[in-house]
Amino acid sequence: MTTKAESIHEEEMSNMEEGESVINCMQLCCSSNYVVTLAQKVIAEAIGTYFVVFAGCGAVAVNKIYGSVTFPGVAMTWGLIVMVMVYSVGHVSGAHFNPAVTITCAIFRRIPLKEVPLYIVAQLVGSLLASGTLVLLLDITPKAYFGTVPVGSTSQALVAEIIITFLLMFVISAVSTDDRAVGHLSGIAVGMTIMLNVFVAGPVSGASMNPARSIGPALVKHVYKGLWAYIVGPVVGAIAGAFIYNFLRAIDKPKRREEIGNS
Repeated sequence: MTTKAESIHEEEMSNMEEGESVINCMQLCCSSNYVVTLAQKVIAEAIGTYFVVFAGCGAVAVNKIYGSVTFPGVAMTWGLIVMVMVYSVGHVSGAHFNPAVTITCAIFRRIPLKEVPLYIVAQLVGSLLASGTLVLLLDITPKAYFGTVPVGSTSQALVAEIIITFLLMFVISAVSTDDRAVGHLSGIAVGMTIMLNVFVAGPVSGASMNPARSIGPALVKHVYKGLWAYIVGPVVGAIAGAFIYNFLRAIDKPKRREEIGNS
């Protein structure tokens, strides 16, 4: 009897120790700096994307409903809100607010690959919440739809999205990833690029440059015309823009080394 009781006691103690080790492991993971930092990045991306879509799409909707913003005002709003949010949370998450930018940064090893799904989910959630907020605040009729749909053909919208997102990612690569650039001007440069892109491509495709910006309104209002172009176009354009800038930077480095050696 004593042996049996002792074995039961030892088994219970072993189970308790195993349970404690699991709890300690979970506490260690949850309290690690990496998990906390990653959570901060994800929250920053969700908040940043929310306000980018809320302000930009809000300007589009208000202009269509009341006509008080005007097309130049819409373009300026997009540029200003991106600039503001870059300076607000850029030091926390990198201020992507855009799955195309996140995917491109992962390809060129600017962020860990394992963080990409969390970034994209946060961006989509931010866009969905912002789109839902606008639907609650404004009377969004089909004519006042604030998403992106091709004005002409879908192929025209696709080409426009590739070109303008190429320019956007080219500028982002220049001002945010190159040590020779003036870093504190990155928000202004990126915001101005978006504003210029909206001026040029807005009448053609709506100038999305951002799959999350297009997916959020489309899901909330169930408008899916040409949506694939606003997913494929920005991703292709962003990868191409980053590739070309990295190619130019790689060419410049040997030249600089040669100049230093000659001096």
